[in-house]
Amino acid sequence: MRNWRAKSAKTAAILAVSALALAACGGGDDDNGGGNGDGGEGLSGDIKIDGSSTVAPLSEAAAQLFMAENSDVRISVGTAGTGGGFERFCNGETDLSDASREIEEDEVAACEGNNIAFDSITVANDAITVIVHPDNPLTCITVDQLKAIWGPEGQAGSWGDVQGLDAGDLAGESLSLYGPGTDSGTFDFFTEAVNGEEGAIGSYTDIGEDDQAAIRGVEGEENAMAFVPYSFAQQAGDGVKALEVDGGEGCTAPTEENVQNGSYAPLGRPLYVYASDKALARPEVIEFMRFYIDNSAEIAEATSMVAMTQEQMDEGHTKIDELAGNAGS
Repeated sequence: MRNWRAKSAKTAAILAVSALALAACGGGDDDNGGGNGDGGEGLSGDIKIDGSSTVAPLSEAAAQLFMAENSDVRISVGTAGTGGGFERFCNGETDLSDASREIEEDEVAACEGNNIAFDSITVANDAITVIVHPDNPLTCITVDQLKAIWGPEGQAGSWGDVQGLDAGDLAGESLSLYGPGTDSGTFDFFTEAVNGEEGAIGSYTDIGEDDQAAIRGVEGEENAMAFVPYSFAQQAGDGVKALEVDGGEGCTAPTEENVQNGSYAPLGRPLYVYASDKALARPEVIEFMRFYIDNSAEIAEATSMVAMTQEQMDEGHTKIDELAGNAGS
């Protein structure tokens, strides 16, 4: 299960940001009448979202903000994992699918088989973060060293087994590894980026969709390592240490700037909401997605995610209009 106290705090933060934004804009009724769907007046209906546990806090915050302005719209957000979310989406059970990786060929075929047209809409960015205990002497790790630790073949049993890794007093200690389950887009992305094949991985403790379990594991074991979304590492603060990653161009920290400029490679990635053409034919869904993008910077900040670039925001609006059949409107 998700850490609900953390989620509530994030929702409260984004609602506070929204209140300040509305106050700055005046928030008066005279400004909202008649423009762009009458400021959301008259919208109603249910919007169903499921998928990635990484993207869920963003969608939850966006949903709370949108429902605060549109009281007749009800939005539910599930956390079945990216793969589980695509299964429901392509079966026509949900309107939007949170995803921390791109849709795969078999999932595309499932959507096509049910006559569901779709597109990916970026809503934020992420830096998959490799974390260790604060007392671990490491500060940087190469992708090859990560492969030696997490790879399916010849997996290192102790810190000292990893070539070129100066683990100090930990050298003789066995590795204790925590990672997400196979339905997770974070799992898919990390294994492909590090091990060269999606799903290829050695032995580790599977924490499912509960990234907080990985945080707790690393906080409690000096010999532990995990990979988690950027937001969870940020929220853990000094309880864990985020390692820099050397993907061939030198040690690079998982920061907002490095993700946005592409230098945090290969573990930087966009985060998506997949929308269907049928869903975007409904006014409450298209207005929600437009709202999601327009407020994405505040949502990303309140949920400790990496914000989109302006180019990503513009591309998102274009995709929404094209998928809804309203290009150029």
